Amino acid sequence: MRTVELLLDEAAEQAVREAWRRLADEGLPSQARHRSPTNSPHLTLAACPELTAPIRWELAEVAAALPLPVRCTGVVRFERPTSVLAWALDLDPPLAGLHRRVWEAVASDSPPETLNPFHEPGRWAPHITLGRTRRAGAFAGRRVSALLPAPPLSIRLTTLRSYDTRSGALEVLQPRP
Repeated sequence: MRTVELLLDEAAEQAVREAWRRLADEGLPSQARHRSPTNSPHLTLAACPELTAPIRWELAEVAAALPLPVRCTGVVRFERPTSVLAWALDLDPPLAGLHRRVWEAVASDSPPETLNPFHEPGRWAPHITLGRTRRAGAFAGRRVSALLPAPPLSIRLTTLRSYDTRSGALEVLQPRP
């Protein structure tokens, strides 16, 4: 699979890494435990089996729209098949529009059954993951919010990239020249 993600500005990235560190220091699930050099704070927009030429063409237009300012709205927890602790982002019209363009790009040239339904517009909840585990309820009943630094009020989404889950390769998706 190939993800389509947005990277954060430097100040927001440092705030997320500080949150990761604090969770890890308390023995809680944290993205800090992922030692891969590809592990960066990011916002996942979609995933698809491959980035075909038609998908890349559309994503180049999305990349040209960056940077995009967004507002962080606080801590959120998800219980999908995994427990996730994250900072939620406001799904304002510019972010919703950018996400829709990415979804339409990947959906236009991917088998529908290969797309994650949680990434579909109307279901997608923009967030930056702080900790994730397969242990159900790992963050429930804990005062994790008190452990975390205050989330940045404003974040700039700066770079569009893709991660290849098979090879582990990262690719920055550039605007067309």
